[in-house]
Amino acid sequence: MLALAVLVALQGNAVFLDHTPDGSVAARLAQRSVPLFSGQGIMPIPVDHPAGQQNIEFLSSSGTVLGSRTIEVRKVAFPQQNIVIDPSKKQIEPSPGEREAVSRLRETLTPVRRFALPFTPPVRGCMNSPFGVARLHNGQPSGNYHRGVDQRSPHGRPVRAAAAGVVRISRMFNLHGGTIGLDHGQGVTSLYLHLSRFAVKEGHTVKQGDIVGYIGATGFATGPHLHWQVHVHGVPVNPLQWVKLTPCATCRECRLGG
Repeated sequence: MLALAVLVALQGNAVFLDHTPDGSVAARLAQRSVPLFSGQGIMPIPVDHPAGQQNIEFLSSSGTVLGSRTIEVRKVAFPQQNIVIDPSKKQIEPSPGEREAVSRLRETLTPVRRFALPFTPPVRGCMNSPFGVARLHNGQPSGNYHRGVDQRSPHGRPVRAAAAGVVRISRMFNLHGGTIGLDHGQGVTSLYLHLSRFAVKEGHTVKQGDIVGYIGATGFATGPHLHWQVHVHGVPVNPLQWVKLTPCATCRECRLGG
């Protein structure tokens, strides 16, 4: 059997696994194990995962290691970004059960894969804040990094499902604002925040490109925009691996002052 090439992944990306040994039901990297579905799966690489070469192990149902594959995790120099926050926004507290609902979505695991690659941009607006940046609030470190991307977009513009899925969250929260959470299957979920209103209810099934809500500035937001995230087995990953977005620096509308 020919040796497989070394897998390469950036911090904050996901690794798509195939060519796994017969009988493999899970893959393990460091202390993280993820399920395989018919021998295929997705391993998230957190932004703080150590760089360097490591082994992904493939496990049987009894936990026996059936084989392994080398992965090289490459370090990413995530920049800083300062956000000017009105003092009143700093006082916002989460709604009762808000954090728990979002955590449940991120950990959702359903066996049916509903998504296909690539994802589609939820809105036409360009990207004005990328994934992974260390956030400063009014010049002071917040201790947080940006777990998704922000897209510049006017109030009321439709927001579309980046991929097919089931609506697990359709609620107005204090902190996240108007929130849609989609379960795309096999450990992949996405969140759409700060919406002004909703177009779908919890339990609805949506196709890629269906309208799920409308742009707003609700919750912890400085103005109308869409913040959206992709998670793999509970870990935020860079949406730019899944979809192509235009940065504001190269956006014709932004250059013209639109």
